[in-house]
Amino acid sequence: MKETQRGSSMASWPTVILEIAALGAAITAAFIGSGALGGTSIQDAAGGYLSADSTLLAPSGPAFSIWSFIYLGLAVFAVFQALPLGRRSATLRALRLPVAASALLNAAWIAVVQLDLLALSAVVIFALLLVLIWTLVRLVRYGSSSRAEHWIMWLTFGVYLGWVNVASIANVSALLSSWGVGENASWAPFAALALLVVAVLIGVAVSWYCAGKLYTALAMVWGIAWIGHSRLTGTNESQLVGYGALAAAALLLVCAGAAALRLRARAELKQS
Repeated sequence: MKETQRGSSMASWPTVILEIAALGAAITAAFIGSGALGGTSIQDAAGGYLSADSTLLAPSGPAFSIWSFIYLGLAVFAVFQALPLGRRSATLRALRLPVAASALLNAAWIAVVQLDLLALSAVVIFALLLVLIWTLVRLVRYGSSSRAEHWIMWLTFGVYLGWVNVASIANVSALLSSWGVGENASWAPFAALALLVVAVLIGVAVSWYCAGKLYTALAMVWGIAWIGHSRLTGTNESQLVGYGALAAAALLLVCAGAAALRLRARAELKQS
């Protein structure tokens, strides 16, 4: 059962302003991480282990354009939560803390990468992943009080979770590579494929848990497909991982789509 709207009390302005500050920190850190404000671009930081050709599970550069969509969503959310509708929303009351935490962890991840602390970056990105899962669980529990809230929340945080799922795998792969684990090992491509299979299972499970909403799965399809592209066109070539990643992306798309159709058909039967 989803929680219903409880009362009409509005969030205080200090709460609203602190939320904007946290989201602003994430967006500012993103500019630094792009190299626009004098920082080192992410692909060049941390010894280059986060670049597109650093590991078997690194996506091609264009994959990271999804961050622009996510940051746009965070900016829209920052504005929406300050409006009367957002300030009265029970859903947003439940989500302000995890959303602010995700923004600060995002900024922290960029900071530790800029400092070449690759091991710490893996810790931070998994903390971010857990907070985004917390956000999604609360979003499913509380539902949405308006169509605007539905689209803002799901398009932003559903996609955010899906991308960070893929990014966390790439981050761990980069860390292991920096330690020399699996370097030129014959088992490394098979380990990469195993992780992609796990990613597919996670994507399908999230789609099922979210009653057929595909935002997270589609973001994961995007990231996994670009891993395949990187392995087939970059300098760190592996046809096994490349074609395997493209197959994994297609499999996730089909399975998540089938789960969504089945859940919607079941919902329609219950209503009839």
